[in-house]
Amino acid sequence: MTSDRGRTAPMRVVFMGTPEFAVPSLEKLLEAGFDIAGVYTQPDKPAGRGRQLTPLPVKALAVARGLPVFQPPTLRKPPAPEELAALRPEAIVVVAYGKLLPPDVLRIPPLGCVNVHPSLLPRQRGPSPIAGAILAGDAETGVTIMLLDEGMDTGPMLAQVRTPLGPEETAGQLGERLARLGADMLPGVLAQLKQGWLTPQPQDNALATVTRLVEKEEGELDWRLSAEELARRVRAYDPWPGTFTRWQGKALKVLQVVALPSENVTPPGTVVALEGAATPVGVATGRGVLGLRRVQLEGRKAVTAQEFLQGARGFVGAVLPLPELKESGGAG
Repeated sequence: MTSDRGRTAPMRVVFMGTPEFAVPSLEKLLEAGFDIAGVYTQPDKPAGRGRQLTPLPVKALAVARGLPVFQPPTLRKPPAPEELAALRPEAIVVVAYGKLLPPDVLRIPPLGCVNVHPSLLPRQRGPSPIAGAILAGDAETGVTIMLLDEGMDTGPMLAQVRTPLGPEETAGQLGERLARLGADMLPGVLAQLKQGWLTPQPQDNALATVTRLVEKEEGELDWRLSAEELARRVRAYDPWPGTFTRWQGKALKVLQVVALPSENVTPPGTVVALEGAATPVGVATGRGVLGLRRVQLEGRKAVTAQEFLQGARGFVGAVLPLPELKESGGAG
């Protein structure tokens, strides 16, 4: 179908996404003139002191732009698949939707379900690719646009862009950057897919790595680990779940750190004074010292390490607790 001027009608898509990471992609599709038949997003969640149901970022944008919004608790049961098929999308665009699409949904759009994934697939598959890249110490990461299949991030790839991973970059900062990179790629990839100019490339499963969902309790720092690994955790878990230790019965959030080499024989968890370093105080680890740059004691505001020391009598020389080691489950 063409307009009076002979131009092709805009591509009709359904958009599926939920958090802030997905917002730039929906914005770019709107800017590029795509016909957004509907926006699927996760149900509203309670937030704030009153625990009132609050729309998540993609829904907020969709409502503001007057787009039809759908929030089924599942896509696996009627009437959700039939309702989606009735929208007649040429493609379904999925960006951090939060659920795997069932086979019946994958088969609906003739051009397939197109996913924006923040990693260099097949590396960092799974639910935590941004944190996973930082935890692994990867020198670079990127965005992959692929066609979804029934697996977890296993579908054939349509396009990929690479970018260096900054040595001080947090998961929050990296996520914002990758969201923009993916959004910038998306309209062009969809246009080429419709024209038949793209050949999906299968992933090499032998090179795959898989991330897992990060749990809140993983934010407690284990001083038996190396300073380098702990520094990566501080960055990977910022902003969620955040990293912390405990001092004098209170949680001490660890917000910014630097890993320092050291031949110390001090027991892990011991707070040590530092001279000539980037920070005046650090914590002995299994290998090296983790210099503390910025912290926040429970009930207080965030401060530099120097400011914290001024009112933290007895902090230097204290031994911070070690979290209990979890027993690993064996095969049943």
